[in-house]
Amino acid sequence: MTDPTPHPLSDFPVVVTLPLQWGDQDAFGHVNNTVPIRWFESARVAYLEQSVMSPMMQAGGLGPILASVTCNYRRQLHYPDRVSIGARISKIGRSSLVMEHVVYSEKLDAIAADGTSTVVVFDYEANRPTRVPDEIRKAFELLEGRTIGDVAG
Repeated sequence: MTDPTPHPLSDFPVVVTLPLQWGDQDAFGHVNNTVPIRWFESARVAYLEQSVMSPMMQAGGLGPILASVTCNYRRQLHYPDRVSIGARISKIGRSSLVMEHVVYSEKLDAIAADGTSTVVVFDYEANRPTRVPDEIRKAFELLEGRTIGDVAG
């Protein structure tokens, strides 16, 4: 009999799989609290690259800038292990977007961490936030395979 529960990463259009490194652990023998934030970054960058946001933004002098990150630590991780990190956009505002992240442990067969990143579309020439261009929103929606809701910001 098959398990009807979908895999926790099945709704994430971008998933990056990484080996847990020995040096990711701290003196207490588990993955240090800063490491999942770096994993979120890896998945976020992969998402932006796969959505073609990076070339579109660079051509217009625009780029992403991180406004905030949250991380909920669900389980301890220990070497050796492999983790898969999912990234998806949950909301797009006027000048920002909210990305959701999940860290899934192969060894534990469970979610080890989850969180969000708020990314602002930034005009590096004017040194200020700017509106999310329609073509970038469309690129995100194409990658996601769905319409993404709005949020103020």
